Amino acid sequence: MTARPISALRAFLQSESAGGLLLMGAATLALIVANSPLAEDYFHALHVEILGLSLGHWVNDGLMAVFFLLVGLEIKREMVDGELSSWSRRVLPGVAALGGMLVPALIYVAVNLQAPANLRGWAIPAATDIAFALGVLSLLGPRVPGSLKVFLAALAIIDDLGAILIIAVFYTDHLTLWALGGAAATLAVLVTMNRLKVMRLWPYLVVGAGLWVFFLKSGVHATLAGVILAMTIPITRSPARPDDGYSPLHRLEHALNPWVAYLVVPVFGFANAGVALGQVGLAELTAPATLGAELGLFLGKPIGVGLFCLAAIKLGWAQRPSGASWAQIFGVSALCGIGFTMSLFINNLAFDAPVLQAETKIGVLAGSLLSALLGWLVFSLAPRPRDPHISTEA
Repeated sequence: MTARPISALRAFLQSESAGGLLLMGAATLALIVANSPLAEDYFHALHVEILGLSLGHWVNDGLMAVFFLLVGLEIKREMVDGELSSWSRRVLPGVAALGGMLVPALIYVAVNLQAPANLRGWAIPAATDIAFALGVLSLLGPRVPGSLKVFLAALAIIDDLGAILIIAVFYTDHLTLWALGGAAATLAVLVTMNRLKVMRLWPYLVVGAGLWVFFLKSGVHATLAGVILAMTIPITRSPARPDDGYSPLHRLEHALNPWVAYLVVPVFGFANAGVALGQVGLAELTAPATLGAELGLFLGKPIGVGLFCLAAIKLGWAQRPSGASWAQIFGVSALCGIGFTMSLFINNLAFDAPVLQAETKIGVLAGSLLSALLGWLVFSLAPRPRDPHISTEA
């Protein structure tokens, strides 16, 4: 009997440090270039038009659609046949993700109550960057129980699902009915192919490209087309025929994973992390938008994730991840404050004003960096549980 192939998520965990380091390098390079003699060329290049869209739009609406396609595939894969395939497995990461979205958003709103124009950015600190967070965990090596890596990955997937819903509901304006009708018709074609058990990938990708175009014209953010396309990609799962590695979803997931980790996300990071620090003074560092994003990530994430985890475990809804101490759970909660990719993405949707975008970008970068350092420090100092069977996974 052949061994069952691991999902791309589990394979991703094994090589995440490389992708995470590349993303960190891209963000650092963007900051260097944005504060060098090349700064004018850097910012100008993002506004160069290609086929009717600026280069920045191609990155944020085009390349990131591929990122969201992979996110959608991971969500479906784990919901159908992975770490989120049963309610008992979903409880702890689901409750933790809820706390990790709710508390940071409340902190952002509280800090910006006196600045109503800033409130549109309430969701900026609500997201966790799975690449950065798992990258830091991977760099920590054996100090992190494997159960916590799986827990963080499951939490981040549910967190991504929450962010997708937030984008669809709260950051959609000026709907165009004819384009929405075209998107609905295209989706009907995708669903029909799924029901007819079309197992070749290329028809889904061709029709999915049309879905992206309709979304681009509709007013709904184009990247959501990637998630919807992912939901229609077939995955084989049955007692008689378990997923043997040849289902369309499984193949596409593995094919996209290196492209997203080593090209799409670093390019997005380079295009969006640049901010001219020479123009940043005390006023910008203490601006409500900056502090809201920074404190939402650095304080809101560990408080929300940690307290909601504690409540779920103490109430008997879920069990503590196997072999993990409470200090290590707090360390993971802190790492959830690394919100880089999705936070910057929501920042672009929330604000058109360059000043607000720059302020919240500074807050995201600062909050993510502080969260990474806090998580690293906690895991470096936290003692390991003496009894590896102190608890079992739900």
